[in-house]
Amino acid sequence: MGGTLTCRTDDMPSVTPNTALRVLLADDHRLVRDALRLMLEMEPDIKVVAEASNGNDVPHLARQMNVDIVCMDIAMPGMNGIETTEKLLAVMPAVKVIGLSAYVDQRFILDMLQAGAVGYVTKADAGEELLRAVRAVRRQQTYLCPAAAAAVTGAMRSNTPQGRFRNGHLGARERQVLQLVAEGNTSPRIAQILHIAPSTVEVHRRNLMRKLDLHNVAELTTYALSCGMVGSQPVDAVPSRQPEESDE
Repeated sequence: MGGTLTCRTDDMPSVTPNTALRVLLADDHRLVRDALRLMLEMEPDIKVVAEASNGNDVPHLARQMNVDIVCMDIAMPGMNGIETTEKLLAVMPAVKVIGLSAYVDQRFILDMLQAGAVGYVTKADAGEELLRAVRAVRRQQTYLCPAAAAAVTGAMRSNTPQGRFRNGHLGARERQVLQLVAEGNTSPRIAQILHIAPSTVEVHRRNLMRKLDLHNVAELTTYALSCGMVGSQPVDAVPSRQPEESDE
């Protein structure tokens, strides 16, 4: 089974369940692109509308073809996949990027997530795993193939002498917010689930980043994955009550 985790849901493409996903394949090897196109287009709700052999062409093609998803090779001539992802998302934030690489290197995986990618699949597993990643993106989730998920977990554990498993320092509400953020919920949705004010959710998010020395939602999600919080029992809505105050 794949290692799925949910992440951002902001600026999702306006794709309905009955609309074909428009995919751009970015890889400098034609044989790889041909194989991926053949596999993806066997699915009735996926259409490969563009291909790029280098990073420089990706932003223009993505805009021209109004794509929903880019399957992005990391090692491409001209501009690598990490830089390309950053430049693409700066002008088309609704596009979802799935990283592709021959390598299971934690640095590449974390750099792609930091750049804004919502998935990572190794080329060795690019068959069924890539389809799972595309399906996860359609469900507004982030997907790491099993090898990538294992590499990320190892990276988080070894990042400090004690590892990054510091959620014992978090309060119960902070742990709830962390899990809900990592499961892809927006601040208004978290506020609705926990019956607290959206401003209070933002306070908890800031406190989480400060306590854990993390800097964005992707890092919070990666941390939650490494702690085993994502994929555990979902946080249930607490009994309705008056919203909490949003003071620090």
